[in-house]
Amino acid sequence: MSQIDVNSVLSQIRALQAQAGAPARPAVPAAAASTASGAPNFGRVMEAALDRVSLRQTESAELQSRFQLGDPNTDIASVMLASGRAQVEFKGLVEVRNRMVRAYQDVMNMPL
Repeated sequence: MSQIDVNSVLSQIRALQAQAGAPARPAVPAAAASTASGAPNFGRVMEAALDRVSLRQTESAELQSRFQLGDPNTDIASVMLASGRAQVEFKGLVEVRNRMVRAYQDVMNMPL
């Protein structure tokens, strides 16, 4: 994986983190969440992205069940939009994971 690809993936993760706002889990002190270069800790960024995907999927499931139970305040359009958002975010997270696995495999296959 080239440096440009890694930077692209990291910028996408940072954008997701910014959209997510405060993570659902307790905040970590800035010193613990940053590396020596001042960049955010990758594990914390991935944790926030996982929390966001989980939240989207939960919201989607709740809307689906409310629609199935006949809630008059829930329409099919909002159910479909929530489902689509959850699916897109999940696919994005899976793609980041796949790229990180490929990067790890590339590093492990490098000759010494």
